[in-house]
Amino acid sequence: MIMIHAGQALLADGWKTDVRLTLKDGIIEGVEEGAPPVAEDTRVDTLLPALGNLHSHAFQRAMAGMTEYRQAGQDSFWTWRALMYRFMDRMTPEQIEAIAAQVQVEMLEAGFASVGEFHYVHHQPGGVPYDNIAELSERIFAAASETGIGLTHLPVLYTYGGAGEAPLSEGQRRFGNDVDRFARLTGRAAAALRDLPPDARIGIAPHSLRATTPADLGRVVAAHGQGPIHIHIAEQPREVSDIEGWLGARPVAWLLDNQPVDARWCLIHATHMTRAETRDMARSGAVAGLCPITEANLGDGPFNGPDYVAAGGRFGIGSDSNVNISLTEELRTLEYSQRLRDTRRNVMIPGEGSVGAFLYAAAARGGARALDRDAGEIAPGRLADVVAIDSQTPALCGLPRDKVLDGLVFAARDGVVTDVWSAGRHVVTGGRHPRRDSVFAAYRKALSSLMSD
Repeated sequence: MIMIHAGQALLADGWKTDVRLTLKDGIIEGVEEGAPPVAEDTRVDTLLPALGNLHSHAFQRAMAGMTEYRQAGQDSFWTWRALMYRFMDRMTPEQIEAIAAQVQVEMLEAGFASVGEFHYVHHQPGGVPYDNIAELSERIFAAASETGIGLTHLPVLYTYGGAGEAPLSEGQRRFGNDVDRFARLTGRAAAALRDLPPDARIGIAPHSLRATTPADLGRVVAAHGQGPIHIHIAEQPREVSDIEGWLGARPVAWLLDNQPVDARWCLIHATHMTRAETRDMARSGAVAGLCPITEANLGDGPFNGPDYVAAGGRFGIGSDSNVNISLTEELRTLEYSQRLRDTRRNVMIPGEGSVGAFLYAAAARGGARALDRDAGEIAPGRLADVVAIDSQTPALCGLPRDKVLDGLVFAARDGVVTDVWSAGRHVVTGGRHPRRDSVFAAYRKALSSLMSD
């Protein structure tokens, strides 16, 4: 039994004072309001539902800062992708595990309790499978076992190099699987996942419409049964035009018309949509997986936030390329991208109210749904994914309680996080992960080896 006492906490029905949580077997068993602290309590200042990071490519963290040099000609997402392929092709399983653990520690210390790992590096350089076809998935599992993060693992189906069944390029061969081999890979990964705590989940991630075919997509979705389905969609204008030229419809419109898109689905980026696509996606129940820092870094463009939230659309946030792992920065970049496009303020909210509170609560609920975690709010019976922040820091100390989330989103840094519980596991204490130093030492060794090869 774990007892947490918070001076104030954001519960499902609003802010409350002197709240005690009782956690058992990773679940919030009890919530008491107006409870004085006792000796057995872990005492914190302000308690919030923890967000899930719904979209990560962990290995790309090792590239941060390496692609910000302008070459001759015009840089774009596509030139960045070519550099990423060359970098990734040198990584060993040991290096991938070390990088993933570092990423997970940074996420936990930023206030995320869980992660959706959109995992598409499966094979050896050149594309030959490892003897254990799920070798690299199991490296992600080993990292999660060390860090304690809640993991939703999303093996990626990547069969073709581009729209119209283009062959895989040299840099894509580590990703490649046909539907049958993908089924073997996911089956082996699902079996290995049982060694992690019971909150761990597995889903599937058809990489994108351009990396599969309508027939293959239908097969993997039908075979998947239950669990999350994530897909990159409409990230770049060229992608939209390629899919429209091949399938006769824009990517989001085609997907909604041809697949059973519902609350199990998470559509990553969905950056370039018409207003009709935006409305229809919102009505489908799917979650928009938004990664504002990466979308800005890669020049993707801003998501159509106002129309989407007005139509009742659900969303969560992810760190994608992990160029900068920051919960607060993801949320404020989401809002600021809307302001820069529309030249007005307080955009990403339907109607009146606190923008910070809306962004935080919506991302908590949307991320939990996308990761198949019964979390996203503090209430009995929910998974114990909770985060504590210090409201007495300079960015927050002058704010009344109903402004704390505005301060967190728009003025604070992730250093206000003091404690994180992931399914009841106390994975951050005093702002630090207990294995921060050893994980960083392994990460630094991996980077040193990568750079010297």
